[in-house]
Amino acid sequence: MKKIFTLSALLIAATVILTSCYKRNDYVFDEGYWLSQERGIVVYSSGDCSYYVVETYNGYSVLRSADGYLPYEGAVVYGNFSGIGTRDFYNYSNRTLMTARVQEYWLSYYDAQDAIDYYCGYYGKGTKEAKKINKAGLAQESKQ
Repeated sequence: MKKIFTLSALLIAATVILTSCYKRNDYVFDEGYWLSQERGIVVYSSGDCSYYVVETYNGYSVLRSADGYLPYEGAVVYGNFSGIGTRDFYNYSNRTLMTARVQEYWLSYYDAQDAIDYYCGYYGKGTKEAKKINKAGLAQESKQ
């Protein structure tokens, strides 16, 4: 009788403790907020490097992925690209939020190429192939 009472008391206590702890997920995502932010298009992204380049109305911005997520080239992203710091960005193409650090902003086309070469280095062994951003907004390989 004593064992049954002890086991039932432990079972009731465990049930109360385990069922009272749960994570509420009532976060409401407001897409309108993100669409009111600055718009950009990813013009360079590579799996070899955690940096990517976004073309905005004010010029090019170089971002470093903080959460390991790299958007694809051509993806439309929204957020605050005009200032250095870690922020959340909205990838409209995939409908996902991502965290990145803005390393440089308001760059010209050639400054963005220099920045991505500085942060990512050269690609290829002995061939001196470097990733370059073409004027159409997509990355291409060029031999030097």
